[in-house]
Amino acid sequence: MFQKFKINNLEQFPQELEKLLDHQRTVINNITTSSDTSYEKVLKPLQDLDEELGLFFTPLSHLNSVMNSDETQKAYEASIPLLSKFHSEIAQNEALFKKIELIKTTDEEAKTVVAHDVRDFILSGAKLPKAKKKRMEEISLKLSELSNNFSQNLLDSTNAYELIITNEKDVEGMPQSDIDAAKEEVEGKTVYKFTLQIPSYLAYMTYGPNRKYRQAISKAYSTRAPQNAQVIDQLLSLKQEKAKLLGFENYAQYALETRDASTQEEVIGFLDDLSDAALPQAKVELEELKRFAKKVDDIDDLATHDVAYYSEKLKKEKFDFDDTMTKPYFEQSKVLEGLLKIVSELFAVTFKPVDVPTWHACVKPFDIFENGTLSGRIYFDLEARKEKRGGAWMNDWETHFVDSKGKTHLASAFIVCNFSPKTETSPSLLRHDDVVTLFHEMGHAIHHLFGKCHERSVSGINGVAWDVVEFPSQFLENFAYEAAILKRFGFHYETGAPISNELMSKIKETKNFQAALGILRQVEFSLFDFKLHQKLYQGKEVQTLLDSIREKTSLLKPPSYNKFQHGFAHIFAGGYAAGYYSYKWAEVLSADAFFTCLDAKNGFNKKMAKGYKEYILAKGGAKEMSELYQEWLGRKANVKSLIKLYEIA
Repeated sequence: MFQKFKINNLEQFPQELEKLLDHQRTVINNITTSSDTSYEKVLKPLQDLDEELGLFFTPLSHLNSVMNSDETQKAYEASIPLLSKFHSEIAQNEALFKKIELIKTTDEEAKTVVAHDVRDFILSGAKLPKAKKKRMEEISLKLSELSNNFSQNLLDSTNAYELIITNEKDVEGMPQSDIDAAKEEVEGKTVYKFTLQIPSYLAYMTYGPNRKYRQAISKAYSTRAPQNAQVIDQLLSLKQEKAKLLGFENYAQYALETRDASTQEEVIGFLDDLSDAALPQAKVELEELKRFAKKVDDIDDLATHDVAYYSEKLKKEKFDFDDTMTKPYFEQSKVLEGLLKIVSELFAVTFKPVDVPTWHACVKPFDIFENGTLSGRIYFDLEARKEKRGGAWMNDWETHFVDSKGKTHLASAFIVCNFSPKTETSPSLLRHDDVVTLFHEMGHAIHHLFGKCHERSVSGINGVAWDVVEFPSQFLENFAYEAAILKRFGFHYETGAPISNELMSKIKETKNFQAALGILRQVEFSLFDFKLHQKLYQGKEVQTLLDSIREKTSLLKPPSYNKFQHGFAHIFAGGYAAGYYSYKWAEVLSADAFFTCLDAKNGFNKKMAKGYKEYILAKGGAKEMSELYQEWLGRKANVKSLIKLYEIA
């Protein structure tokens, strides 16, 4: 029923891919040259090919992210040009495009597939003259290569740095689990090694008592991959050229063609309004932090590398709370078990562990059942390791749809995080932030896994506009702050004692600690990304643009050596170019839906959960999200819900 996760031969992978692509070229040619213009004979088999290619290639791209090695890198880099060439050929296949334009169908899902395909053909250059089509093909190939280069440079640079601490005083007061994770024996001496891997980096930035070491590791982190400056210039130049070839004034305008937001002005206006709403409170928050640092350690010149450290101390003093107090209650396996039970209860599904091939011993796969019938599969890979790129993400593999032969396919997905691994003295323990991250990625996963569309192109997360794809993930993460939810899996890993009401209250109370500063930071990233794609910036102009945005959004100026952009993988190696604003845009929907579904006693209103599953999750990209939202609740999402969520006055 499901694919087995395996790659027989990494060395031969590009050749096997080439064979598959040649086979698909033959099938596409037959579809294109046949006289049949029905949806069933054109777009149904084309979607079958999409699934076939995804099933074959996703394991390699996934492996390259989670078990990165010279072998995966070599196979991946050799495969990218083949895929890019293939996709460009299809995108510029004029005969196929004309055929799809002629398709008539009465099925609502099929109509959306046709509309999306026609739009995507045009955006890929199907109406361009031959010479420009050729150039579009070259650009697509180069963009794929550059994105991979950016990501690889970042991974290599992250892995190249180590901060070795020899004095025990310099880790004093840090959580024991972080000290244990850093502790190593070198030539009979105990040292503490911190790296730029997120759990290790955040541990020292948040709790590390030595200011010079915090500055050192912060500088290393913010100066990673300097060679990415050239990669950025090339990416921006090619994206601008691509947009101009297609008749757009810039890449931002091109990107909005497939988004929920309509115009550039709408996006910039939304972000400006958000920063205006957050700015007064953010100034108050920063002043409070400066006064605190002065009082505690006589710090007159609070710097960016001090913020996490003193914020954590201030939070502890203000609320008598820090993450170390909750960490013992969030054992990774218990949190995962609790999350699965919650999702089971809310959405009438069950999860059963399954013994199938995976890429690493710590991966936990589960089969999903609805009404006793197998409906999906999910894999969890939650612990940090050297071969894994940083961050957290959901990766879809198989999709729920009905193929051209009438067979129903089931969906599968991977959830990847970088939580602190277990040590000799303790299991993998999560910060509350980590719990929120797991809920977030699960929100993405169930969006894909609960899809019920029969057309692959709009099933699950397929066909969902980029700036609303974060809605289901943000929606679910909001519940990770509710006591009714936390008490289901919050048990001390040593004593088994349940997490106290007091601690759960403190998690909720501290949720919006420095919320306004957090919003300004997200607005800064979003404005930088969007404006960067509104005209061509090269070389020093990129930093100048970022500095100009920081004039308003960054109340504490970063040091001149900070080259944040060199690590901004979301927009240069992910799919967020001119789309980072999506996080906040989607948050309007998620905040409004959260307050609609919130039940103080049980955490979640089951009746509303049922509607959310049927109208939002099951429908995937079959309709615009705003339309699905209207069908679900009979109204639009209220922007004020976002301000309410952050408790900003």
